[in-house]
Amino acid sequence: MDSLETTASAPDGAAVPAADIARLRAFNRFLTARVGALDPGHLDSPWSLTEVRAFHELLHRGRSETSDLRRAMDIDAGQLSRVLARLESAGLVVRAPSPADGRKNTVELTPAGARAAALMDARADAKIGGLLAPLTPGERARLTGALAAVRELLAPDRPAGAPAPVLRPLGPGDLGWVLDRHGALYAQEYGWGADYEALVAKIVADFAAGHDPERERGWIAELDGERVGSVFCTRADEETAQLRLLLLEPAARGHGLGRRLVEECMDFARAAGYRRMKLWTQSCLTAARSIYSRAGFTLRESRPHRDFGDGLVAEVWDREL
Repeated sequence: MDSLETTASAPDGAAVPAADIARLRAFNRFLTARVGALDPGHLDSPWSLTEVRAFHELLHRGRSETSDLRRAMDIDAGQLSRVLARLESAGLVVRAPSPADGRKNTVELTPAGARAAALMDARADAKIGGLLAPLTPGERARLTGALAAVRELLAPDRPAGAPAPVLRPLGPGDLGWVLDRHGALYAQEYGWGADYEALVAKIVADFAAGHDPERERGWIAELDGERVGSVFCTRADEETAQLRLLLLEPAARGHGLGRRLVEECMDFARAAGYRRMKLWTQSCLTAARSIYSRAGFTLRESRPHRDFGDGLVAEVWDREL
């Protein structure tokens, strides 16, 4: 019977306690029950959870190669084929050879399928909104931070034994850390002085003095329990969010944390109802500019200046959400 006490090994070779496995399985049962994942008709519809997931992917991705859709949904090719066949027979999707490569197939929603997918997305939002509505803004921040930790720790591409990058909402002392590290790091790497630190101090002070937690938020990236990065989403106007104060410590670069910080900021802005996002950066920040470009931002404006150093070019980037 002792062999049943543990069923897996951790990266350091130690056995994973059966109690830890049981807790995660219990949480999985709790969550699937709360969101109705096992209901025969998901979200009071005639479609299964897998079919609704296909709706969601196609609604937000547009026409896709079936191989890309399979990877996004992480399901067996045969299962996806059966799902698409059912949806196609109902007139909700259409499949065709890829115009880029005739050996591959594409799939996209029909007009009826797009209406069904939008309805399912709205019902899913309402379902989750109902779960979150009783929580205070602080409780929602705590929950979203915990969910971010789950995603980071259980990411399928995380190397075994690697330190787990974690994104979490702001906590006590974080605003002071953001100001301190921006001032020190940009002085060290670019020679920017007190004028830049004063700009960061004003942004941090304005955020601390009166941000709207429903539409403005900040995150801290941690690696091995140490703060290594930050990003903020603030309101530029009712329809435009602004990404601010992206920072990543040199020792934390190469883990994809910069990309994850930007994606977290964009996801929040989208969920908060903004239609677009903009940011202000400098032409010399090549690593950050690369992240912005890969995230779909486009350079819109640039101007030379000497606000906190010689030879600087300020840039405004934006994208639709």
